[in-house]
Order: sequence, then C-alpha cells, then structure tokens
Amino acid sequence: VQLQASGGGLVQAGGTLRLSCAASRSIFTLNRMAWYRQAPGKQRELVATITSLGNTNYADSVKGRFTISRDNAKNTVYLQMNSLKPDDTAVYYCNTAPAYRNPMGVDYWGQGTQVTVSS
Repeated sequence: VQLQASGGGLVQAGGTLRLSCAASRSIFTLNRMAWYRQAPGKQRELVATITSLGNTNYADSVKGRFTISRDNAKNTVYLQMNSLKPDDTAVYYCNTAPAYRNPMGVDYWGQGTQVTVSS
C-alpha cells in the first residue's frame, strides 16, 4: 500500500504550490481520491475530492483557489494551490474518500507533506 505525498514547502501568502501523490494501483483504480490536511492542534479535514471520472468537490475554504486532478495512467493525484493563505498551513495527505482501511480495519495514512504559508 502506497500513498506518498510530495511537493510541499514554504511559500509567501499569495503564492502557489503543486502537490503530488503517488498511490498504489490497487488503491487508486476506480476509487474517489482526496486531499486532506491537518493543521497543528486541529483535526484532519477534507480539502478536495475527485472521482475516477473526474468529478470534483472542494471545501468552502479552498473553492476557487485549489484544483484537484488525477492521472489515472500514473496512479497519481495532484493538488494545485493558488492564492495561498497562512490558514492553509498544514500537513497535507492524500487518500481515498473515505480513507483507505486495511484488512485489520485500521485507517491507513501515508506520509504527508508540509505546507507552510508565511504572511
């Protein structure tokens, strides 16, 4: 099982970042994929989702600024983040929606990527 997010970094407010996530084919194929984020001291929240056919949904806080996409041939999902705000600072994770659960019934979360937006 692989969910490997990358592309985070430190950026000034108003800047852009593009996150990528390589997933195992068994997880990626036919599943709705999503980006989540968790800020310090806060619960993990759902940021955006995309179905295998490309239908998308976004949290109100990122609508109009973030774009989720996927490359089914590469088992990769992306998150283009524009007009970043300090409130976007968090560790970003990709996963299925709902989150992938292993055969033991435990939600699996791969490595996230840190996004820090300075004011």
